[in-house]
Amino acid sequence: MKNILKTGILFLSLLSFGGCKKDKDLVEVTIPEPEKAVSQQVGDPDDVKAEDPDGPFQMIPLPYAYNALEPFIDAKTMEIHYSKHHVNYCNKLNAAVKGTELENKNIEEILAKLDPKNSDVRNNGGGYYNHNLFFEILGQNATEPTDEIAEKITLDFGSFDEFKKQFSEKANKIFGSGWVWLIVDTNGKLAITTTTNQDNPLMPNAEQKGKPILALDVWEHAYYLKYQNKRKDYIEAFYNVINWKKVNEKFNEIKPKTE
Repeated sequence: MKNILKTGILFLSLLSFGGCKKDKDLVEVTIPEPEKAVSQQVGDPDDVKAEDPDGPFQMIPLPYAYNALEPFIDAKTMEIHYSKHHVNYCNKLNAAVKGTELENKNIEEILAKLDPKNSDVRNNGGGYYNHNLFFEILGQNATEPTDEIAEKITLDFGSFDEFKKQFSEKANKIFGSGWVWLIVDTNGKLAITTTTNQDNPLMPNAEQKGKPILALDVWEHAYYLKYQNKRKDYIEAFYNVINWKKVNEKFNEIKPKTE
């Protein structure tokens, strides 16, 4: 048995030696250079349309490109948020109101008289309204608030820094998915409030009712690609992309009705 093993080992060694000898002439191989990183391609928000072109609710075009808010909100997150999540709410809302009396009402009227048990309208109507506001009040080259909204923030919160502190605290304390709002309440004062899921302060079941003028989406789909579980960093980044001019316009639209 030992002789057989020795013979086998010798045979394999000879084969190995022969292979090495055969391959003694090395051939120079050119190793290709690493491919340069290619930036992620994103689409055009103007291409995103509701499935039903005759439905009462349509996609409001973004006033900026998907990459306009970088580095604070990345282009891919914006594209997925707008062209997947938001359009889905729009499509499902159209389907939920089709053939009902709600088909002839605007979104604010629908939400103000919402039956909270109607989950299709509640979730998709809320998602449609909430995202429209969120995307509308975002913008490039954000600065601190000016004009009437700046005066009102100072009056009702003491300072802009105090407003940011309170807003961030509430945003970080939301358990799970939801929204943070700056609203004009029923007494005409600015207030910060939160809602879960796709609820908002217009709904009859809202803990604090009022007219929203600014919104922050704290669902994970709004920030997870860039910030992962670091919601706090996302919230801090948000202050760099608030279009305070638009927030001021919204405040002035409702100010005569509340003061």
